[in-house]
Amino acid sequence: MSARAERALDARDASPPAATLHSAPWVVPIATPPLRDGAVLVGDNGLIAAVGSRARLRAAHPEVPEQRWEGTLLPGLVNAHTHLQYSDLDALGAVSYDGFEAWCAAFDARYPQVSGAAAWGDAARRGLELSLRAGVTCFGDVVTDDAAREVLAAAGVAGVAFLETLGDDEAGWAAGGRDRFLARVEGAARHLGISPHAPYSVDTAVIADLGRIARARGLRLHAHLAESRLEHELVLAGSGRLAALVRDWGWSLALLERGGAGVSPARYLDDTLALGPDCHVAHGVALDAADRALLRERGTAVALCLRSNLTIGVEPPPLAAYLAERSPLCVGTDSLASAPSLDLLGELPPLRGLAREQGYGGDDLDARLLHAATAGGAAALGLAGTVGALVPGARADLAILDVTPERGEAVERAVVARGAGACVATLVRGVVRPR
Repeated sequence: MSARAERALDARDASPPAATLHSAPWVVPIATPPLRDGAVLVGDNGLIAAVGSRARLRAAHPEVPEQRWEGTLLPGLVNAHTHLQYSDLDALGAVSYDGFEAWCAAFDARYPQVSGAAAWGDAARRGLELSLRAGVTCFGDVVTDDAAREVLAAAGVAGVAFLETLGDDEAGWAAGGRDRFLARVEGAARHLGISPHAPYSVDTAVIADLGRIARARGLRLHAHLAESRLEHELVLAGSGRLAALVRDWGWSLALLERGGAGVSPARYLDDTLALGPDCHVAHGVALDAADRALLRERGTAVALCLRSNLTIGVEPPPLAAYLAERSPLCVGTDSLASAPSLDLLGELPPLRGLAREQGYGGDDLDARLLHAATAGGAAALGLAGTVGALVPGARADLAILDVTPERGEAVERAVVARGAGACVATLVRGVVRPR
């Protein structure tokens, strides 16, 4: 990334905004119904002061300058599951695979070729800039290599950097792994969470300990769960192709040694980690009705990453069931190593098609999907009221789209159908970014 691009992403380069009235033919607050010829009053503190009709706010604040936008204005989008540091592995996400094992083989061949720890930070900054240009202003970013750890904080964007553990077994954890992980936690600035990668990749005792570490420090938790049906075989009985793959990787997990846990991955993760509203999971592809009910009972949201699932070649999530059962949902792109772009609105058309294909007929589908990509993600990250909706007191994180509904078309339908690639400006705390 160029020095100029890095400066554009650095919060220190963003001057405090003057109070401004941002108006557009359509404003979609998410928390309230869409507004025809609406406006958002942004204070000089970078927070939203008021939301309403343009005429009313213009009359109430005649002294405030107005920025008139064309199209549709909505809250900055929330990417609830991504790996920004993999943004230079985009060649992997540009092709399709025959299944999880094939994608793993391609990823494992490419990962060691990345030269130097600094490359992960550079890639994360590139991914952040691509995301900002697509209207994404908040992130649930999984960080495997610490060079990418402070990218969110340095850029002044909202979100959580989830420090990931992967391949840790109980013996190695006790012999120094735990101390090294705690040093990572203590050395981080802010925007921090903890991510035990998945039930099949972190030892049982380590997952449990990570839960205790997170809760003792008030940190959020995030894990991959049920990304493919292969995971079910491994967790239930310690068998199957994924179990063989894990053994080939040299990971010594108690779950395999004792022949599985005898329960589903969702139940296993709950027994081990204690799922709750301070935790959300990614993918949720292979979850049956009992698993979904468990997550709802715990208040644990699922981050849907459909384009990644399609690229890797695994089955799609039970989206119609999630919607009908009122499960808490959010949306993620996953990384450029398994998806074609970091444009979160690009996830919504295939999600819509999947919901209809699976039989969901509700008229609220477009509004529900747009909620998942904004307020749903904010709630999953513990940031409800701060981002994800245009409400007084929230950050003035805005996305402006070159999208206008056609005659008789709901604005939410227009955004879902044509929002991908249509972002013309992104504001973070009232300042256009990148500049």
